[in-house]
Amino acid sequence: MPDPLDEHIFGRPAEAAQHRPRRPAHRPRRRRRGPLTLLLVVALLVVAVWFAYTNFRPLYDRWAAPKDYPGEGTGSVTVVVKPGDTGAAIAQTLVDAGVVMTAEAFTDALASTKGDEIQPGTYPLKKEMRASAALSALRGGNRDVWRVTIREGLWKSEVYAALAQATGLAKSDYEAVEKQSRANPALLGLPPTTQGNPEGWLFPATYTFDKGSKPVDQMKAMVANTKTRLAGLVVADADAERVLTVASLVEAEARREEDRPKVARVLENRLAMTPPMPLQLDSTAAYGVQQRPGKVFTSDEMRAAQNPYNTYAMTGLPAAPIGSAGESAIKAAVNPATGTWLYFVTINPTTGETVFTNTLAEHEAQVAKLRDWCAQNSAKC
Repeated sequence: MPDPLDEHIFGRPAEAAQHRPRRPAHRPRRRRRGPLTLLLVVALLVVAVWFAYTNFRPLYDRWAAPKDYPGEGTGSVTVVVKPGDTGAAIAQTLVDAGVVMTAEAFTDALASTKGDEIQPGTYPLKKEMRASAALSALRGGNRDVWRVTIREGLWKSEVYAALAQATGLAKSDYEAVEKQSRANPALLGLPPTTQGNPEGWLFPATYTFDKGSKPVDQMKAMVANTKTRLAGLVVADADAERVLTVASLVEAEARREEDRPKVARVLENRLAMTPPMPLQLDSTAAYGVQQRPGKVFTSDEMRAAQNPYNTYAMTGLPAAPIGSAGESAIKAAVNPATGTWLYFVTINPTTGETVFTNTLAEHEAQVAKLRDWCAQNSAKC
């Protein structure tokens, strides 16, 4: 064992010295990051910030930006909803017109608020409306329309006049449509048997037409209404023109609802005779010369006029309907009453009291009552 004193004086033995760790001659110097590296880091950060700003700011703006106007709107604008328009299409129409701020706002309102379907038409709205307010206006049916009531028994010329008065269009515009229909009956949806004549097919009712609608579209809607009524009564297309012709006579001659099926029966009884018995209706004589008599009796000249409508001067039915028959008259033409009557006469034009008889003698006795009434009301006869 080495003497500790020796180790202290002379150092450790060689063996111990061999295990002493050696110190390196010099330590490696740490590299210092210079200004260039710092500049590169700053530049990368700037580029990253710029990239994030330019690419994500628009997304944020779109997300954070308002999608809807806050109020009920101001000013006025007209919006047209076309047949077949989807909710998305209507939304875009509203955006384009400046009514709602975004299509998304309107489609969200449409999805979250259940209600009636939006009907095609022209709507007066305001600009910059809250989407829910615009939706309420559209569902509320606040359409900008023309309203017109067509009375039963009107001639087509009178229907055109009523339409023109309601719409502000010219009567000649409707007459022009008829002229086109004569060349092409399919224009109005008329069957070929009409030869394009819309008389009797312009169903009497109250109509609402979108402002800006064309006369041809208005008349097509009226014809379609007539076809719907005929279909409901199971009238075949081949029989439609005859049914409407008989119905137009019933409409013109019957004064009371309960008399309509009886008038239809008189007409059918006369037509069924061999040879057919002339119908001899004043309504056809007046229509043939396109002149409303304004009184109970037609003139001798009216009844003597030669035309395809005057049933005093011809046998059988007129060439076509003589006016627009209502649904009850059409029903009477389809289902006449049961009876053997050949005559009828309204003995009191004020009340509409009408008497139906089988023989000429019975009829003449009733006509005498009418003449007595006229003697007391000469201004009306």
